[in-house]
Amino acid sequence: MTMLEAYLTLKPEFEIIAMEREDCRDVAVLHGERFARPWGDGEFHGLLMQDTVFGFVARQTNAILKKPLPGFILARHVAGEAEILTIAVQAKVARAGLGWRLMQAAMRKRGRAAARACFSRSTTAILQRLASTASSASKRSANVRVTTDRKTAPSPRRLS
Repeated sequence: MTMLEAYLTLKPEFEIIAMEREDCRDVAVLHGERFARPWGDGEFHGLLMQDTVFGFVARQTNAILKKPLPGFILARHVAGEAEILTIAVQAKVARAGLGWRLMQAAMRKRGRAAARACFSRSTTAILQRLASTASSASKRSANVRVTTDRKTAPSPRRLS
């Protein structure tokens, strides 16, 4: 196998890390690619600064060149439940289980009790899609390491 062939068949490996405000621009770009009504980086920044809101981003660790953000999840903890505000995965890595891994990171962040009560406006559709992705991805899953030691800045502001 030549070096070019090795590069072209390289299986992506991802690290899932806590979302920080510096990630908001990349998150907004990906959100714009995947949703009809995209949120701007200011909206993501405003949400992320709330005490109850948290998120994770996926970064490819074995890319030779800098790649666009492959995926993210933004959630909040309210009244003992975790609400998924939005989740997106780049089309190039869709159906590889990355969305499911982001969901797992968010559920672990708020513990098992919150994970059982995790909901979204379209929970059924999201979970069905992620479950089918996870089952097919289990055969070809990418290596993922979850780290949650990075923190978001707290803010008492609340968006309506």
